[in-house]
Amino acid sequence: MAELCDRLKLLRNERRLKQREMAEQFDLALNSYQAYEYATRTPDLKGLIAFADFFDVSLDYLVGRSDNRERR
Repeated sequence: MAELCDRLKLLRNERRLKQREMAEQFDLALNSYQAYEYATRTPDLKGLIAFADFFDVSLDYLVGRSDNRERR
């Protein structure tokens, strides 16, 4: 199953966004966002919820606990 870093990259690429655009969207430094995709840092719960809301996916999908994107 995928991990958070894989899902963030997949979802970002599906929307054709650059890492810099994601960082700006979430008011993060570029290297902070990159650390999430490179799995050297993990966002806090508030950040995870913001990513899930932005991509309209469940938290379980975002963190790799499920392959079902649907929010319930």
